[in-house]
Amino acid sequence: MTAPNFPDLTLPQMLRLHARQQGERTAIRQKDFGIWNAVSFADYFTRAAAVGHGLRSLGLGEGGHVAVLSENRIEWVLAQLGAGLVGAVTVGVYPTSPANEVAYVLGHSDTQVVVCEDQEQVDKVLERRAELPALKRIVVMEKKGLRAYAPGTVLSFDDLVAEGERHGQAHPGLIDEVLARQSLTDIALMIYTSGSTGKPKGAMLTYANLRAQAIAIAERLGLDAETTHVSYLPLCHVAEQMLTTMTPLYLGSQVNFGESVRTIQEDLREVAPSMFLGVPRIWEKLHASIYIKMLEAGGVRRALFERLMAACQPFAETAPENRTLYQRAVFFIGWLLFFRALQNFIGLGKVKVAMTGAAPISPHIVRFFRTIGVPLIEVYGATETSGMATGQRLSNLVPGCVGPAAEGVSLARGDHGELLVKGGIVFAGYYKGEDATAGALRDGWLHTGDVVEFINGQVKIVDRLKDIMITAGGKNLSPSEIENVAKGSAFIKECIVIGEARKYVSALIQIDFETVGKWAEENAVSYTNFRNLAENPRVRALIEGEVARANGQLAQVSHIRRFHLLAKELDHDDDEVTATMKVRRSNIQKKYAAEIESLYATA
Repeated sequence: MTAPNFPDLTLPQMLRLHARQQGERTAIRQKDFGIWNAVSFADYFTRAAAVGHGLRSLGLGEGGHVAVLSENRIEWVLAQLGAGLVGAVTVGVYPTSPANEVAYVLGHSDTQVVVCEDQEQVDKVLERRAELPALKRIVVMEKKGLRAYAPGTVLSFDDLVAEGERHGQAHPGLIDEVLARQSLTDIALMIYTSGSTGKPKGAMLTYANLRAQAIAIAERLGLDAETTHVSYLPLCHVAEQMLTTMTPLYLGSQVNFGESVRTIQEDLREVAPSMFLGVPRIWEKLHASIYIKMLEAGGVRRALFERLMAACQPFAETAPENRTLYQRAVFFIGWLLFFRALQNFIGLGKVKVAMTGAAPISPHIVRFFRTIGVPLIEVYGATETSGMATGQRLSNLVPGCVGPAAEGVSLARGDHGELLVKGGIVFAGYYKGEDATAGALRDGWLHTGDVVEFINGQVKIVDRLKDIMITAGGKNLSPSEIENVAKGSAFIKECIVIGEARKYVSALIQIDFETVGKWAEENAVSYTNFRNLAENPRVRALIEGEVARANGQLAQVSHIRRFHLLAKELDHDDDEVTATMKVRRSNIQKKYAAEIESLYATA
């Protein structure tokens, strides 16, 4: 597809343009109490402008910082675009973060106004209020169940809008004046990294970065104004930002907000979007849900499904138009009997392109979805690249790769095979992090910290440079490769590989409670809770078989020789994973030091 030629305008300027040129067109649909309510571009702009005026009335000036602490909903983007319309910068905060992490982001970012979803989020802020001298006001979207606070402590979102409408009447030319001097070089967003190895860093993204990313995404995925998307991944993450604000506000396409992240599967079935992004854990959960359906089907149906999967898998990466007549016939039978129903079951029956990114994924999972007809591509990117930096094309799927460079992006390999990225998508730097910025940006190149190989013009991610292990025998190993092969099993949710300076590879493994629980029911294995299930000898035997299967796909030196089954799920509150569910390796290795040593104890 030819790269689109978007106007040299910022996101707030694009919103105003759409409101003027196609104001009646639906920009957003928000589901409330089971009903999808449409919001036009004209309404989008009007409501965002009221929020912007309201923020200005609270004393927020141009360049000021507004944080949003909420699940995805229309108020999130109204706060973001409202802030942009009056020249302020938006800071996203994960709604799953505990109070101490919320306080760190608000404090480090010098946030002046925080917009919270409900009482739970407000209480996190108030718990650490004394540590936030820059914070002027707290705004809350949902007043339901809100307990009494001291006067002036919390302002409702509705009251913010009402105050904004009054402020707008008193200052009718304010937004046009701000937008007249707003430029692509202005900072638009601050997105905090996950902090898997230390404190999160605030990556500053300019409007030029957002525009460059919109061009890259639209070109690689073939998106247009008719594209529909369901927004459910956290908007404080760059992956969702590129699909909910960046690209739709340049294309003029439609975004859908469901009632909750917990209703995503139902929302997908109702919307049937043309484009979908799932992080690896989402694809793993969808894979597990299908696996459970097949367990329930049992007998002849399951056997027939497995035979059709085996028959279709060899040409899963072949574009439909390049398949032989025989391959098309076999796939059509599979589609009639199973694949169509499975696509509709996961809500992707009408999707034209689906993506996985943000973390490594098992090749087995990717091939599974391609086999049942989901047009799934792998993309690679980071907060510092404003989203996607490389992405596959459906016409040229190379297994294990994440595609060639995105539109307007240059790639190179640095020392130790590190991927270097240059282009309009590369961020402006870290907020209050001059040393970190100097370490990441050198001579215009972003040093990603990822080790890669180039295969026929496509990028293959080997691992994080800091995570490459060297065994006692001097062998270099990629823990991510081993872990992802193991996680190809529907019964394994997490796998943390150990091997640095060790004689062999071992692992800490967390079972998938849902699928292993279903297996236990089918096989008359009784259990009461997660620990009880994980410690059952028959479950251990099940996982031993899955590890053996994974080892069969790995080089001898990478085989998992011994493993320990975790007796609990890894938890963000226990500092074992980040808000984006990335494993904090160093924390886990310290916490489970005794269990790890037992894996290397001599008999």
